[in-house]
Amino acid sequence: MSIDIIFKIAAIGILTIVISQILSHSGKSDIATLSSLAGLIIVLVMVLSMINDLFDTVKELFDLY
Repeated sequence: MSIDIIFKIAAIGILTIVISQILSHSGKSDIATLSSLAGLIIVLVMVLSMINDLFDTVKELFDLY
C-alpha cells in the first residue's frame, strides 16, 4: 500500500466539498446532498476493496484457506 490512496481519498473529499458548496449556494441543496453521498460511496468502495485485500493477506499469512 502506498500513500497514493490517501491522496486519492483527499482529492475526492475536496472535490465533493467544492461541488456540494457550489450547488448549495445556487439553491440546489437536494442535488448537493446527492453529490456528497456519491463521494462518500466512492470512498467507501475504495476502502472496502483495501479491507478485502487485507483479509486475503491475513488468510494467506496464517494459511486459513
